[in-house]
Amino acid sequence: MKLRAAAVSLVVLAAVAVASVNPGRAAPANAAGTPPPGPIAAPVMGWNSWNRFGCNIDENLIRATADAIVSTGLRESGYTYVNIDDCWMASTRDAQGRLQPHPTRFPGGIKALADYVHARGLKLGIYSSAGTLTCAGFPASLDHEVVDAQTWASWGIDLLKYDNCNNQGRPARDRYRAMGDALKATGRHIVYSICNWGLDDPWLFGPETGGSYWRTTGDISDNWGSVTSLLDQQRGLEPFARKGFYNDPDMLEVGNGGLTQTENIAHFSLWALLSSPLLLGNDLRSVSASTLSVLRNADVLAVNQDWGGSQGRLVADAGDAEVWAKPMSDGSTAVVLFNRGATTATVATTAAALGLGGSSAYALRDLWTGATATSAGAVSASVPSHGVVMYRVTRSGSLSAAPVAGTHQVSDLSWLASSNGWGPAERDRANGEQAAGDGAALTVGGTAFAKGIGVHADSAVHLYLGRACRTFTAQVGVDGEVGANGSARFQVYGDGKLLAYTDVKTGGQAPTRLTVGTAGYLTLELRVTDARTGIDYDHADWGAPTLTCGSAGTGSWVSDRAWASSSNGWGPAERDQSNGEQAVSDGSVLTVGGVHYPKGIGAHPASDVAVTLGGACTRFTAVAGVDTETAGRGSVVFSVVADGTTLFTSPTVTTTPMAVDVDVTGRGTLRLVVAGGADGVEYDHADWADARLLC
Repeated sequence: MKLRAAAVSLVVLAAVAVASVNPGRAAPANAAGTPPPGPIAAPVMGWNSWNRFGCNIDENLIRATADAIVSTGLRESGYTYVNIDDCWMASTRDAQGRLQPHPTRFPGGIKALADYVHARGLKLGIYSSAGTLTCAGFPASLDHEVVDAQTWASWGIDLLKYDNCNNQGRPARDRYRAMGDALKATGRHIVYSICNWGLDDPWLFGPETGGSYWRTTGDISDNWGSVTSLLDQQRGLEPFARKGFYNDPDMLEVGNGGLTQTENIAHFSLWALLSSPLLLGNDLRSVSASTLSVLRNADVLAVNQDWGGSQGRLVADAGDAEVWAKPMSDGSTAVVLFNRGATTATVATTAAALGLGGSSAYALRDLWTGATATSAGAVSASVPSHGVVMYRVTRSGSLSAAPVAGTHQVSDLSWLASSNGWGPAERDRANGEQAAGDGAALTVGGTAFAKGIGVHADSAVHLYLGRACRTFTAQVGVDGEVGANGSARFQVYGDGKLLAYTDVKTGGQAPTRLTVGTAGYLTLELRVTDARTGIDYDHADWGAPTLTCGSAGTGSWVSDRAWASSSNGWGPAERDQSNGEQAVSDGSVLTVGGVHYPKGIGAHPASDVAVTLGGACTRFTAVAGVDTETAGRGSVVFSVVADGTTLFTSPTVTTTPMAVDVDVTGRGTLRLVVAGGADGVEYDHADWADARLLC
């Protein structure tokens, strides 16, 4: 794996060397004074020319739009990107092979335009395609990635939207990786927007190719049917968004005239909840006060910009009445009650179904009217046709008693709430056809489970932990009663934060062991979603799900804490991503044993990460394994050392990860150490997945 990384680096260096001896080719931008390449802090906000203007663009429009963003107060609201879409370039490259601005639309050049935009405290984005031509037929960047990235960096470009037209049928992953590597090699932080219309699962390859966000759909249109169609296509994609990397259901149509004001508010609210990039597509030179009132709603924008551990997701679907929710970093939950129907209707849910159970009272704040209310748990409103009511819901009462100490079968516990795609979620039996399958033993890949939960996608079971449990484990898969049919993805959330999710499981596959640390969480949610293939046979089993309880306290991820020191055998130890090939795999979600963990540490032996505990913590938990990006190769040994004493050493770990649960009571400093196995270290991509402390 490292040899391949070196080869990639040599290709880039060779291209740069060619540029250095060719005085006509743009040199890489000086990285001084610019942020280095890396994940973005929050979904981007700004404006894009395409929805309203298409190819009818020029430098005067871009300047006027930048001025309007400032004069309308949109810059102060957070809209900072001014993005030029297709049709900005000339019909041919220059003599040195560089893209050049269209001579009549942009006679002053893009560099001067970037300077103008930057002088107003804004950033400039630009467009190309991962093909031979753009969608409008202008020169594009396939096989010109290095020179184009260097050109844009020399102009001061801050964002690239990279389309998918005229792609010659070449693999998407390779085409988008080539541009991602070229952008990174410039040394300038250019946000990378992957726009391949949701084809080839960009949510899977996007992060490892350098993407900050990726289109999950085709193009949006200025009508209600398009908005709802794109919204529907977001179902089941929530596991693939994480801090710095986001799903993109396309740009906003608010203010373009095809939607009513009620529909504008719904569109804006839902895109904000989805942690989508908020890119305006209207004419800001003549924007109305009513449109500005939508675009500048500070409470709704705060929902979009905050990361509490998951993007917004559909939590209830009753036909025309839908409930979408997103956890916030302060422990509250933002919720959108959505009415798709033709008449006003009541849309209702509960705090427990939102992942906020266990409190005697709740405070509700309407983010569009500012009205406040209190509730014992009901969350409901009368919602206009094609409209939303958007609340911020916060626990405000006394908490329920925590589970008693011990190991509990989840099917024996009381549940805060449950929902299921077919009948009720079943305790200790499969969720088959009501007249036939229900009552059958839970069986996954030939393994039968006496205890467990049988569900049908889409489903959720909510549990109350009271910050007193430290580990959840289960063996999950599609029940054998459907044969080779069915497909489902299993997810675990703690207080609304995504803790782990599986690969797609299908009928006949062996069960996957899923383990997560639950230290410090008030609630746990066990969710199963359809793998976007239809739900007819999605009979999913949580086999032998157990909770280990009895350790109360506040939980924190090691990757979120300051490290006293760290050393690593290949580059730095990575926070919340694998330690793969530097030019390629860094950015990938930590994945061991078929389970993906958004939080943790990616390491490579010899590795040693030290964290100060100061005697305040009692348990350390993690799932330790070799990342699956090595395709089954690699072997490592994990050790937990505290104050000079080795508390835990694993056997040699290869393809099967192991759960780590160590008592660290009273310890001052914790060290997480990884050593290589006996077969060399080339493929030893070691993950401390879901590394968590109870303090």
